[in-house]
Amino acid sequence: MNLTLAKAVIEALVFASSIPVTLKEMAEILGINKETVKKIIEDLKEEYIKQHRGIQIIEVAQGYHFVTNPEYAGYVEKLKKVPRHPPLSQAALETLAIIAYKQPITRAEIEMLRGVRVDSSLATLQERSLIQEAGRKDGPGRPILYVTTNNFLRYFGLKDLGDLPVMDDWLEIQTEINFTAD
Repeated sequence: MNLTLAKAVIEALVFASSIPVTLKEMAEILGINKETVKKIIEDLKEEYIKQHRGIQIIEVAQGYHFVTNPEYAGYVEKLKKVPRHPPLSQAALETLAIIAYKQPITRAEIEMLRGVRVDSSLATLQERSLIQEAGRKDGPGRPILYVTTNNFLRYFGLKDLGDLPVMDDWLEIQTEINFTAD
């Protein structure tokens, strides 16, 4: 592995991780020794300083993490604060998957597929703007139809719904969902 590729991979690993990445983890992923990884990180840190970059790599909790450069804290503070949400629960993810693949779909149809109530999951998904109401279904009671939103696409890095993995057999997915709900 050449130095340029190793630098790029290390940057990607530190950027992608929500927790500090250890030298050992990076060395194992790259297939090189920890000392080489440490040297590359030190080189990256120096580059960021010399180039007056807006980010920097710091060592924290026995690992490495990206942070903003303190020189630009005044600008960062002006950025609209977006509240952070905890990760979606397994139940919410399963409900969201059903909506994504079967939309537009009613609460009762989702519950039939999952085999459990989904009121809480629907509330969470709506609160996070991952799904929205899309009218009402013709029929008794005129139940609400749910669809995914553009925020759903952004959350999962999709260009459009056509980017969802192809599901050859919906019954297989339904069976998996029912197993994980137990």
